[in-house]
Amino acid sequence: MGAEKTDTATAYHTSNRSKGEFSDVLDHDGASFQGPSRHTLQRKLKNRHVAMIRCVIGGVIGTGLFVGTADSLSYGGPIGLLLGYIVMSSVVYCVMISLGEMVAYLPIAGGHIKLAERFIDPAFSFAMGWNYWYDWAITSPAEISAAALLINYWNHTVNDSVWVVTCLAVVLAINMLGAGAYGEAEFIFASVKVITITGVIILGIVIDLGGGPNHDRIGFRYWKTPGLFVQYSGIEGAEGRFLGWWAVLTQAAFSFIGTEIVAIAAGEAKNPRHTLPKAIRRVYIRILLFYIGGTLVIGLLVPSDNPLLVLNTGTARSPFVIAIETAGIKSLPSIINACLLTSAWSASSSALYTSSRAIYGLAASGNAPKIFLKTTRNGLPYVTVLFSAAFSLLAFMAVSSSAGTVFNRLSSMSAIAGLMTWFGISVTYLRFYKGMQVQGIDRKTLPYYTNLQPYAAWWGVVTTITICFFSGWSVFLKGKWNSVTFVTDYILLITWPIMYFGARLYYGTKPVAAEDMDFKSNIADIVADSYEEPPAKNKMEAFWQWLVSIAALFGNFITNVTSLQPHS
Repeated sequence: MGAEKTDTATAYHTSNRSKGEFSDVLDHDGASFQGPSRHTLQRKLKNRHVAMIRCVIGGVIGTGLFVGTADSLSYGGPIGLLLGYIVMSSVVYCVMISLGEMVAYLPIAGGHIKLAERFIDPAFSFAMGWNYWYDWAITSPAEISAAALLINYWNHTVNDSVWVVTCLAVVLAINMLGAGAYGEAEFIFASVKVITITGVIILGIVIDLGGGPNHDRIGFRYWKTPGLFVQYSGIEGAEGRFLGWWAVLTQAAFSFIGTEIVAIAAGEAKNPRHTLPKAIRRVYIRILLFYIGGTLVIGLLVPSDNPLLVLNTGTARSPFVIAIETAGIKSLPSIINACLLTSAWSASSSALYTSSRAIYGLAASGNAPKIFLKTTRNGLPYVTVLFSAAFSLLAFMAVSSSAGTVFNRLSSMSAIAGLMTWFGISVTYLRFYKGMQVQGIDRKTLPYYTNLQPYAAWWGVVTTITICFFSGWSVFLKGKWNSVTFVTDYILLITWPIMYFGARLYYGTKPVAAEDMDFKSNIADIVADSYEEPPAKNKMEAFWQWLVSIAALFGNFITNVTSLQPHS
């Protein structure tokens, strides 16, 4: 048995596909998933699908920003909300540049999960892989509960279970119809999402300046009354304000979950050594525009003591809808709420899609039961779809609790999983950085690097694990103990080490020494695939090249990990 475990561990480090060995989720050239069935996953999504889908899903724009900011504003006040998102933005940026440096140099299939195997330990990669699946599996019911909450804007008399069934049926139908239907639905949903977030930010500025029907110039009125911060749970002084700001951080993390997919996508794109640096440099623009801009507008338009902000009530609403209603604009609140509803459907559908393919990849790598490799005659991995969809049934907790309460609990679980993913990426980079030092490789020769390292990676490590560790601090306040909140906030901090050390014991692996890290495999092929892009002749051509690079960047990733049609 011990010899078998040793062989298994060794198989982690080989690209051979012989019997009994682990295999990458994808070959470096982008080949399809392979399994025991004669039907496998194949590319089927069109370029217009993938370009739009990967630009806006995965938490980049979703209910975290549209709905979750309601509770955050009531917890932290306008400045607490803004500062919470600014801090989380800094964490996300540090994680992005860390991942970007590694993926630009080694754009291998599997992204951060395979990099962890290469520079830390196969067992660490195992834990990160299951954590990644768990993150998206929990996100789907969180988004469904958010959809039920949004529907309650129009009708409070119908039990939430009706809306959960309706939303789950829509999400499951989209995924069971295959990648083609998923691509078409997501193209529509994603288009609505982009238009909505851009529109509400612009409209918010207009309303704040007195451009609404009531011509009320709000300005910074709500920063004075009820104030810049909220005294959390009635705790006075700086302590109450600090706790209010800290309460924002976990929710803010949920809003950013999936942002790292940009760098991972670049690892599967054509000419990644040129496209990735451009993508990383544009991350801060999206952060400033959507997240910082969005939270700033929310803090200006809605007072933090508005009772409609509290999600665990049956009357909670999106801050954007509240602001538009207060401005006296008729009909538009319902239209915006409907757009936000499609955002929740889109995010839930995407989460189910991603989680089902993630566990398929785990099975293809030998890290999950082989039953998950089964597909229909048309190539649909129905076992993984149904298995991941089963976790969406958690949304039915809204029957006994309000949809807002369920959304808070599930989004918190998803946020912790996302933070652990960022923690893993940052740790992987620190090992990557150490290996470079020990082996005498000059980072300035890499396709992408920054002078912020290794401090940026350390900031990612310290902040993510600290936020996770103190995520459930509110239950320790006097008279505030809640067993459900404690479990949902800390279950992953218990299971993650169990997965890691369990895998180390079972497979007999050990951490990779810095001098033994592999910085050479695949490099020849990567360099051969790289090329200099001709400079633009004019501004119009420059814009077109940028648009094409974005489409290619996101498109190649999704086509390499999706898509279903028979493969003979």
